[in-house]
Amino acid sequence: QSTVQSYLEGVSAGLQQLRSAAQEVQSVCQDLGAARWALLDSAEHFQGLQQMRELMEEHVQLASVVQVLPQIFSVHEVFSHILQLLHGQHLLEAHVELMMVEQLRDDILSQLHLRGLSGAQATVLSYFSGLQELNESLAKQLWDIVGSSLRLVREDPVLFVTAVRIIEREEKIDDALLLEATFLPPGRPKGWRQKFYQVLQDTIRGARFRAPRMDAEGPGLAKHLAALQEDIVSELRVVKDLMVQCVPAHYNILSVCTATYHQALTSHLQEILREDLDKQGLFLLLEWALRVYHSPEMMGHPDLLPEVDVSALDPLMSSELVDQTERRYVMKVKASVFEWMQRTLEVEFKEWFREEEPETDHQGFFQSALPAIVMQMLNENIQVASLITDSLQQKIYNMALEELEAFLGRLREALVQCGKEHQQDRAVPKYYISHLLAVLNNNLALSNSVSSLNPDTACREVPGSLQAALDRMQKKATQLLLEELLLDLQPLCLQLPSRKWLSGSQLVGSMCEVIDKYAKDFSRVRKPVFTLLLAESELLVANQYLRALLQRKMVCKSREERGQLCHRLLQDATQLRELFCGLGLDRSQQSLEAVFALRELICLKDPALLSLEVLGFITKYPDVSDEHVSTLLDIRGDVSKEVRHVVLEMMAQHPQVLPEGYRPIFSTILVPVPELPFCLRKGKCA
Repeated sequence: QSTVQSYLEGVSAGLQQLRSAAQEVQSVCQDLGAARWALLDSAEHFQGLQQMRELMEEHVQLASVVQVLPQIFSVHEVFSHILQLLHGQHLLEAHVELMMVEQLRDDILSQLHLRGLSGAQATVLSYFSGLQELNESLAKQLWDIVGSSLRLVREDPVLFVTAVRIIEREEKIDDALLLEATFLPPGRPKGWRQKFYQVLQDTIRGARFRAPRMDAEGPGLAKHLAALQEDIVSELRVVKDLMVQCVPAHYNILSVCTATYHQALTSHLQEILREDLDKQGLFLLLEWALRVYHSPEMMGHPDLLPEVDVSALDPLMSSELVDQTERRYVMKVKASVFEWMQRTLEVEFKEWFREEEPETDHQGFFQSALPAIVMQMLNENIQVASLITDSLQQKIYNMALEELEAFLGRLREALVQCGKEHQQDRAVPKYYISHLLAVLNNNLALSNSVSSLNPDTACREVPGSLQAALDRMQKKATQLLLEELLLDLQPLCLQLPSRKWLSGSQLVGSMCEVIDKYAKDFSRVRKPVFTLLLAESELLVANQYLRALLQRKMVCKSREERGQLCHRLLQDATQLRELFCGLGLDRSQQSLEAVFALRELICLKDPALLSLEVLGFITKYPDVSDEHVSTLLDIRGDVSKEVRHVVLEMMAQHPQVLPEGYRPIFSTILVPVPELPFCLRKGKCA
């Protein structure tokens, strides 16, 4: 009961509070309604206040205009004063006043911009039009100062520092206006710092890199490059030691100047390379760009390090341009080498026809100056190229081998021409054989010297094509010498065989005298070639002796005559063999053994054993043909048709193959074709 009573009392109190609140809300609503009507009644009074507010704003603006009127009226007077300051090079004072006038103009333009009065802006701009002329006049003086900066920092750094200060002031104004991004006055941003860099770079490019066209050749180019080297180092010294102290650190003025010089040089070298430079000019450019530029004499100068560093920049000449220039240089050198070699060849050809022997070395071997001239010329060009790059040296080396190979071909043609003239008159040239021997010695000297041209000391092999050219040259000179020997031997060989020879004439003795005379001449060549000449001479003698026997065959009529022939063959072969052995040619290297073997076939007493003897003969001399053997059987004079048939059948059953390295003896000997017997129909052959 007590609890219920307490609950009811609480509810009664709450209801009483709600009634009181409702009454208060009703009272507030009545008051708000009265206030609303009061405000509506005073609306006309508020409109009057708005007009007063606008009038007050106009008054404030008028007061502002009145305050700046003296400045506005004095603008043209200020313009004149600024111009006087500029003429007197009082740049800082002129710039201060110029900034004040610009600020005045910009404030007025800003207000007009906010009010949207574009027509009034045009009037203001017209009134302040003199600012453009003053800005241009100031800028011109600034850029003249910047253009002379390298001189001024040494003579009058104050003027240069003044220009930099003005540029920095303008740069700060530009930055501030760009940050506001509400109103950008005319002529902004000026970008004078960027213009500073541009003027400085244009000055650097224009001062040193417009050389006259005549400087692109010969000594003129060398002087031009030397002047560039000296001036660039000197000017970078000034930048590093003086100009850096006159500008803010963020200008990075030394890096900017270094890069500008580098880029200007890159373009300048490309311009020079467009000219038709000679080999000296191309070499100078390559050496200067690849060696001198980075050396301690230029960009690596102790006075510039370590602040100046061009290693981070692009190469002064790209790899493609370097390769192209190297190839141009190689072509120029090739033309020069060809010309020099041709002159050397012409002199050599004339030397062959002189009325005196060629010169000799300290050992008495014939020679001429040709190998020394040629090798010195090629070696000097290769060594000069090594001062630039390894790739250029390799290109010159390859070119040198090509030109040497071509030169050997032309020398060989000249030798052939000389041989033709000698064939027409053996008295011309007078010392024909001596000069041929000198040619062989020269060829040997060239062969021994070629490997020394190779820049790679680990690879001293002579290229195959060049070695082949050297071999062809040696072969041709050897052939001409052997032709001379043959001409002197042929009259003697024509007397073989004969009854007079068979009876014991001094025919082979005369041959030995001729051979010995030539051998004495051959001794004037160095040993490898001397041995070759002896071997070739011996082969020639053996071939001519066998040719005489087989082509002008003599048929033995009796056993005694066969014995006499065998005796003569033994004496002749022995005499010739001893001669060549005495001259230094080993018996194992001689081909005269074929004469001894042929003698055994003729001396064989029993013809029935010929097939076995012939088998041994053709095994030892596989280039022997059926015709050769048939001729030998004819010489014997006692071989029946049956034995001949057996021998030839045996040869058919045992065909021979020439082994590698075999020196043919019989294959060059053509024997007369035997006459076929004439037969009547149904009759026996005669």
